[in-house]
Amino acid sequence: MIGLGTLLNVVLILVGGAVGLFDGRLIAPHVQEGLLKATGVSVIFIGLAGALQGMLSINNGELVSGGTMLVVAALALGTLIGELLNINGALERFGVWLRRVSGNTENKRFLDAFLTATFTVCIGAMAVVGSIQDGILGDWSTLALKGVLDALIIAAMTASMGVGCLFSAIPVGILQGSITLLARAIEPIMTDVALANLSVVGSILIFCVGVNLVYERTFNTANMLPAVVVAVALAFI
Repeated sequence: MIGLGTLLNVVLILVGGAVGLFDGRLIAPHVQEGLLKATGVSVIFIGLAGALQGMLSINNGELVSGGTMLVVAALALGTLIGELLNINGALERFGVWLRRVSGNTENKRFLDAFLTATFTVCIGAMAVVGSIQDGILGDWSTLALKGVLDALIIAAMTASMGVGCLFSAIPVGILQGSITLLARAIEPIMTDVALANLSVVGSILIFCVGVNLVYERTFNTANMLPAVVVAVALAFI
């Protein structure tokens, strides 16, 4: 069982995508392009807000920064691992398979839409924390809130990028459902420090996704994904 929260999250993504798909058919191409850039800027600031919240603090009335070594180490090691494993290649192959079985072979934007939307809604502390709460306490309120936010983002993305964004619901269901099922096993690992590290690095990856929406293919975000795992591991060093 994937959990009620994850199921609700998936449904909300599909609803948001359906709304965006309908609206996209009524919007001229140049308006879709403008909407895509606006969505990109929004995602950039969502990522920036999360990263800066974790890296900046007030000490004796002064604004101070921290976590620099965490960010450098996690991103460098994580990207190295991701490049060696070629995670991007695996996700692209999955996206190509989805495009074929869904009858969207002629849709040139399907793959990019699927990957971009997937990174936007899968990366972040809310997915992990919410899934653990759902698995252990049966509390799906965090995932419900995440689902509403995801629906809004996916609606805007689908209107500008197309039907591929709807299929981001599949990785969300797999990721969050797996965490919910394994919640009791991974709960001891997700300490406050580990979650803080995950939030900072995850937010930076969300920032990278936003940049890719504004400036196409600037970051290979898929191969940076192991940085989140490295960030959690660094909490125990």
